Amino acid sequence: MPVTTIDPISADSTAGVPATAPARRRRRSRWKGSTPYLLVLPAILLELTIHIIPMLVGIWMSFIQLTQFFIANWSEAPFVGLGNYKIAVNFSRPIGQALLHSFTVSILYTLIVVGLAWLFGMSAAAVLQNGFRGRGGLRTIFLIPYSLPIYAGVITWSFMLQRDNGLVNHVLMTNLHLVDSPPFWLIGNNAFVSMAVVALWRSWPFAFLMIMAGMQSIPDEVYQAAAVDGASVWQQLRYITLGMLRPVNVVLILMLFLWTFNDFNTPFVLFGATPPASADLISIHIYDNSFVNWNFGLGAAMSVLLLLFLLVVTGAYLLITNRRSRRA
Repeated sequence: MPVTTIDPISADSTAGVPATAPARRRRRSRWKGSTPYLLVLPAILLELTIHIIPMLVGIWMSFIQLTQFFIANWSEAPFVGLGNYKIAVNFSRPIGQALLHSFTVSILYTLIVVGLAWLFGMSAAAVLQNGFRGRGGLRTIFLIPYSLPIYAGVITWSFMLQRDNGLVNHVLMTNLHLVDSPPFWLIGNNAFVSMAVVALWRSWPFAFLMIMAGMQSIPDEVYQAAAVDGASVWQQLRYITLGMLRPVNVVLILMLFLWTFNDFNTPFVLFGATPPASADLISIHIYDNSFVNWNFGLGAAMSVLLLLFLLVVTGAYLLITNRRSRRA
């Protein structure tokens, strides 16, 4: 019978492959399994540092009497439990009445700005949906307020709204002859109108950009088929454009609501730390209680109440919109 000889070198080399290959596979599988967590780790650390930890500190501050007498040593501030919350929601006292007033102003301000911003953005996007000469230039002009820095734009408006040498009063009196004496735009009840106009000027270009981007995904064939079937322009806008833009509008309105309700830059730059009563938004009202009156515990309690309100409104809004989308 023939004798089979085995090369010892080849035998050792082939015998080593099964021993090392599983170890390499295990190392690769472990690396692949941990890669998603390593990629998400920086975002988690930033979220903890920027949002979660300050939020927890603010919640803790709402349970202590942190006033100007305990700023130097927070640990000595007495624990008051829900005392700050009771003061904030006691609407029979001046502090609670002031908070309720600022909350009402914020609701009215948000409804006006969000509603008009969506209406202006939707109208501009619908007009610029079809191609014509100069459409690119108009798109660029409409997006200028959104591209400008917030402080630069609001400061410019504050100069324009000055009573004696502002551009707005100059146009109203000299050019249009609509008023006999220059009105005050930054004090009194007109302060709310000025603040809403400036916020609307900043917000509607973002709505226009979002809606215009959503319209790009609507096929032209759908409009052509609707026109062949006899649908008017209004019917195409109502049933096709608004219907297919529903997911975009759901997100857009929620973002505009949160941004507008929490708006701080507009009233602070226009009026300073103590705005008129008609422009006392809840964000700057909380700032006033915390950094002007030096009652950080009460300000933190108001912030927590604001957070809870926004969470409830956001959850209810998403729940309602999701149910409607499922029915549709």
